[in-house]
Amino acid sequence: MSKTTITRKDIMDITEYGKTRKTHRAQIMKMKKNRRLHCGPYATFYFENFDTMWYQVHEMLFIEKGGEEQIKDELDAYNPLIPNGEELVSTLMFEIANPELRAKFLDGLGGIEDSTFFNIDGMVVKGVPEADADRTNAEGKASSVQFLHFPFTPDQVTAFKRPNARVELSIEHSKYAHTSLLPEISRKVLEIDFT
Repeated sequence: MSKTTITRKDIMDITEYGKTRKTHRAQIMKMKKNRRLHCGPYATFYFENFDTMWYQVHEMLFIEKGGEEQIKDELDAYNPLIPNGEELVSTLMFEIANPELRAKFLDGLGGIEDSTFFNIDGMVVKGVPEADADRTNAEGKASSVQFLHFPFTPDQVTAFKRPNARVELSIEHSKYAHTSLLPEISRKVLEIDFT
């Protein structure tokens, strides 16, 4: 069964982590390869799990050097992004290198966090934004980073796990509407999140 919570016992001594940081990074980058899906020219879904969040917590602790006091905050921030066995969880990033173009693109993209969904052989699984913060401001500008939960029913999990199932991931927003087909290797990797 996949682990769904990072505890204090899972946190390495940060000095020791620093000595093995390159190794951890290489392992996570390799893992993330098939946990990533591009949707249109600017959107990328990064599907999180215990390992990706463990790495993120350690990176934050290593970079910010907040010590023991920082650990609880990082666990509170990143534990909700670990799938609970009945969902997929994604960080959705809109990646545009030019800051002026990025700002222009994000302006008017408000509500994008409510317009994502999977289609699995005709069954729709809507994305639900993480409730940690409002990702659209009052002027209708969206954040370039969104955190999404995709809660599945048992029937939807069964359909997702079917070998070679047609799994599409879509964004349907008036300013950005794209659909991508999940490759079979990614489907097989992500089905582990349901165990």
